Amino acid sequence: MRRGLLWLSLLRRTAPPSLPPEPGPFDNAMMARALSLAEEAAALGEVPVGAVVFHSASGTVLGEGFNRREVDHDPAAHAELLAIRRASARLRDWRLNECTLAVTLEPCAMCAGLIVNARVGRLVFAATDPKAGAAGSLYRLTEDARLNHRVTPISGVMAPRSSALLRAFFSSLRAGRSGKA
Repeated sequence: MRRGLLWLSLLRRTAPPSLPPEPGPFDNAMMARALSLAEEAAALGEVPVGAVVFHSASGTVLGEGFNRREVDHDPAAHAELLAIRRASARLRDWRLNECTLAVTLEPCAMCAGLIVNARVGRLVFAATDPKAGAAGSLYRLTEDARLNHRVTPISGVMAPRSSALLRAFFSSLRAGRSGKA
């Protein structure tokens, strides 16, 4: 019996890593909606980030949002936070295990922590954020084994469109500051 347990423990250690999650049937449509929300944010002078929480199996939108930090004078008014709050209110439950969050930019540390705490079932994002990304670029908070919930993100869904929107926004911002509008 003891030899069998040793063999089983060795087998577990050498098992191949699981394959990364695949995009789902609604991910592109929901990311397109998140990008439309990001464009609304840009029109208000906000960093163009949009987010949509939807039921993973049915594609039903439960909550959405875009950055509102400047408009609301609120450092926490990130797209993900607003979308998750709206989805939780609609479901009347803070647990979003059966939901997907589609967001146009890799979540920051605050939003990655919220994703874990809300038990979001799936995370899909477009552009990576090398300066503040906490779902793969700088940190892997959503996958940290020390936390009570983990979600492996799916990145790159419609990334070129999101990256172009962000580049255009910051280019316009820089041009305005230098007086070149």
